[in-house]
Formats: sequence, structure tokens, C-alpha cells
Amino acid sequence: MTADEIIEQLRPLGRDSYKNVMFKHGVPEPLLGVKIEDLKVFQKKIKKDYQLALELYDSGIYDARYLAGLIADDRAMSRADLQHWADTSSCLATSEYTVAWVASESLHGRELALAWIDSGEEKIATAGWATLSGLVAITDDGKLDLEELRYLLLRVQETIHRQPNRVRYVMNGFVIAVGCYVAPLTALAEQVGRALGAVTVDMGDTACKVPPAVDYIDKVRQRGTLGKKRKTIKC
Repeated sequence: MTADEIIEQLRPLGRDSYKNVMFKHGVPEPLLGVKIEDLKVFQKKIKKDYQLALELYDSGIYDARYLAGLIADDRAMSRADLQHWADTSSCLATSEYTVAWVASESLHGRELALAWIDSGEEKIATAGWATLSGLVAITDDGKLDLEELRYLLLRVQETIHRQPNRVRYVMNGFVIAVGCYVAPLTALAEQVGRALGAVTVDMGDTACKVPPAVDYIDKVRQRGTLGKKRKTIKC
């Protein structure tokens, strides 16, 4: 199937009710309103397809871009591909999820994430911190630079409250990710979480809330899954 053919098959699956939910989360037109479970039907059929993912993303349609993230051949993505996706993202949801998913599982995730978090553009910085969160969730601790992660945790502690709205959200998420997935740094992540206090983020007209890092990490501890890595962060 071509990208155009897939998009035509997606159109009748769109629902206005779901579009309205996504509008509240800051997703702009073009938007079809296709539920994730329906996109995953296509993912199961396609599996991975590097070129098709690029074409779907370049359609500019949010739903097609989400599907592109699910089917992307992450290891085949070039640095230029990933930068293009980050630069042309039209909403923070795409930056935080689709772009970050693929970047974190690519060969260029760490390099790009460290560059992106220094960006003054909110969508790029959010993609960077979200990519770092993905990396710590799927990478064995022995392959992580723990000193670098310690520095980044302290950077969050020192700067989070001066950052743009959604950057604060993903920085808080980074503290949670390190605390949950990097056992040698759980205690430091909790220390940072306590130091942060309440992280205020405008979540728009949604019921979403900012999870306190310490509380979230403790819930994972109670489940007995601290330090357990994920096979993928895509969902």
C-alpha cells in the first residue's frame, strides 16, 4: 500500500468525537480522528516500512504521523530524517510521542536529544527530553552514561521552573523515567523530585494532571518493577 492509499482507508475511520478530544490536547488540523486501536490494525499489517513511514509523516495529517511512528524502521532513520520530523512537527503531541519514540530507538537518539534540549523552541526541547526518557526506559544501565544522567537530573532541578509550559511537563517525566528505569539513580531521582515541589503545567481543557515524580516512582516500587526495562516505548 502507498501512503495515499492508507490515508484513504483511514478517512472513514475518523470520528468527530475523537477529533474533539484531540483538539483539547492541542492537536490541530489536518486531523482525521482515528483511534489508536484502529491505527494499530494497520501497524500489524505493515509491521516496519522505512519509506512508507517517511511518506505518511510528510502528509502532515496527525493520524498518519502517529501511524508513521508506529511503523518506522527506527534503525534505518537517518539523523536528517529525525531532524526533519522534529522541525516539521505541528503539535507537541507529535513531538513528545511520535518523534521521541522513533528517535529513542534510532542510532542517533542520544546525540539528537542532547542537542534538542538546548533549543529555545518548545516543540524541539520537548522532543529532546522525551527522547531521553525513552532512552533510559529501553537501554541497559550498563550502556548508559550515568554521570551524564546525574548532570541532567540536576539540570532539571535547577531550571525546570523557568522553562516553557510543556517543557516542564517532559522534564518532570524525565525525572520519573530515570527513577523508574535506572536503578542506580532511583534515589537521586527521588531527591530531585522532592526538591522540585509542585510542577505547574497548563494542561488545557483536559483532565490530565502532572504526576508528582516521587509519588509515581513509589507506585512503581510498590509494583516491584523498579529498574525493569521496556522492549519499546511505542504505544
